[in-house]
Amino acid sequence: MVDSRYHTALLDSNILASITLTDVFVQLAVDDVYRAKWTADIHREWIAAVHTFRSNIKHERLERRRRQMDAKTRDALVLGYEGLIGGLSLPDSNDRHVLAAAIVGNCDLIVTKNLKDFPSGILVSHGLSAKHPDTFLSELLDHDRLTFCESIRKVRIRATNPPFTVDEFLRKLSNEGLVETVAMLQLCTDLIC
Repeated sequence: MVDSRYHTALLDSNILASITLTDVFVQLAVDDVYRAKWTADIHREWIAAVHTFRSNIKHERLERRRRQMDAKTRDALVLGYEGLIGGLSLPDSNDRHVLAAAIVGNCDLIVTKNLKDFPSGILVSHGLSAKHPDTFLSELLDHDRLTFCESIRKVRIRATNPPFTVDEFLRKLSNEGLVETVAMLQLCTDLIC
């Protein structure tokens, strides 16, 4: 069970559009390092983004991935947020559904690569903040190194096409923008072998 000190985080679609980031974030949630939240709208957005950049991936494969995410991650799917959308204000009105879902999902924060789209002045009035995935993950790693590293080890071992050495996997995470997290993981590579 997730300790009350841990965060409940709504994951923006720009996190879930990356297969590697999704694997990491879902495994950490399954292992109760934090509690993950998302919506059907966020699923539609990340699936559309993947189709835009990798049109060779079949829609059925992405839908299977979506179903697996919902099935494996306890209480992740936020429902009933649509009524709040119209009353919210953000720099990009297309992001209001993310804020609405974070409010209804009782989240502590929104994890996104687009921090400018979620100004702290607006979020704080809803009891929320926004964090970059690297910041969020490095804080989780700092809080519970053993469980975090075990989760990363599971993701690395599951990747078989192609398989990754620890160094290769850390490079892959670094290429996803997880520079601070990778620097911390390099100090405990024995835990992710």
